[in-house]
Order: sequence, then structure tokens, then C-alpha cells
Amino acid sequence: MVLAIANHKGGSGKTTTCINLGVALAILEKKVLLIDLDPQGNLSYSLGIDGSLHTIFDVFTGEKEIKDVIINCEGVDVIPANMDLADIELSIKGVENRLFVLKEMIDPVKHLYDYILIDCSPSKSLLTINALVLADKVLTTILLDVLSIQGLNQLNKTISDVKQGYNKSISFLGILPVNVDMRNNISKEIINFIKDNFEIPLLKSYIRSNVKIIEAPSHGESVFKYAPSSNGAKDYTSLVKEILNLNEK
Repeated sequence: MVLAIANHKGGSGKTTTCINLGVALAILEKKVLLIDLDPQGNLSYSLGIDGSLHTIFDVFTGEKEIKDVIINCEGVDVIPANMDLADIELSIKGVENRLFVLKEMIDPVKHLYDYILIDCSPSKSLLTINALVLADKVLTTILLDVLSIQGLNQLNKTISDVKQGYNKSISFLGILPVNVDMRNNISKEIINFIKDNFEIPLLKSYIRSNVKIIEAPSHGESVFKYAPSSNGAKDYTSLVKEILNLNEK
């Protein structure tokens, strides 16, 4: 399964979820590839990957093959990114079939993995569309606030456009609430609003507010390595079990 983790709103927990979902899958002996497709390179930084190494930018420009830039961290393979990727938008705008560049890049190694997770940039960029053209499913992470609903609406429209024109088989895996505190009434209200107003599945799992999740990237580690007994690790374990169950169905 190729899973794009996306939201048009920044700060919604995409990168954290991409890392910890990937490591959780690897712990269950799945072969996993993480693709950092955000020019900010937050996924790469959060795993302690040296920003001066070769990245996905070098594959886009033809200087390297995919196999040359893959790095293994905590049992998952990673294709890193850095700020160089910000320039790739201009570089591929004139390329024929520019929306399929990432798909063509990944196809040679796709068969090697059970799961490919893509950390998308928080915008409707050319890179994000490339990710959605490649993806089988979309997981969208949201904070339980009003602004996240706006981002969800925008992403829903983007998925519809991609499905209509470029990838007929793409669909939502579900919505994952993150940084959740169910003691707040607004959290319950937003969840009920999503259930009543969106056809996108709301996952049973959610990620509770947890300081260990926040601390882990500063150590260049997943929450499973940094704090394996934390609520954050427990929540991402529950998430991966739910996703495996959905995938089997």
C-alpha cells in the first residue's frame, strides 16, 4: 500500500504520524519506505538524518537513482529531503507528464515494500499532487479545532480532482485526530461535526496529547525508540493495528 499522509493545513501532525506509523509497521515486521516530500525536510530532521546527504531532490534532477539515496533508520528505509526540494517545483513544471514524475521514480522499488508512506507538504503543491497520483490511500491527520476543518475541506476537494483526472483508484483511508484531549468539549464537538458532515471515515484510533511525542524529534528518534512505554507509543501501536485490519479487509 502506498499511503499519502496529507493535510493542507500545517502543524497537523503529518510528519510525526508518518515516522511513528512507519516504525510501528516495521516493529510488526513489515517492509516500510518513508518518503520525505516536504521541502522543510522535517521528517528527515526528526530521524536525525544528515541534511548534507543525497536526497530525493537528486533523484528528481537525475543525478542519483532511488537506491542511491535510501537510508535505513530504526528498521525503516527513508528517502530524505531538504530545502533543495523547494526549487524542484520550477524544475519539473516544464516536464512532460510532470504529475507522474514521482510515480515513475518509485515504480522500480515499489515491489520491495509492504508499505510506502509519503509525508506531503501542507499545500496543494505540484509535489503533493505527485504524491496523490502515486498513492493508493490518503490518511489525513487533524487537530480537533475549527481551522483543521477548513484544511480537511480543501484536501477533500483536491482528492476529488486527482481522482477525476489522474488516479481513479485513490481514496481516503481515514481521518486521524492527533494531540487529542477528550476532556475538552471542543474535541467532542469537532468529532461529532466530522461524523455528521463528511463521508470520509473517522478512524477509531486517535493520538492523545503526549509530551514524549513532542520531545522525540529533538533526539532524532521515533517515540518508540525515545519512549517505548509512553502513551504516544501505545496510541501509534493501536493505529497500526487498525490500519492493518482495514488493509486486510
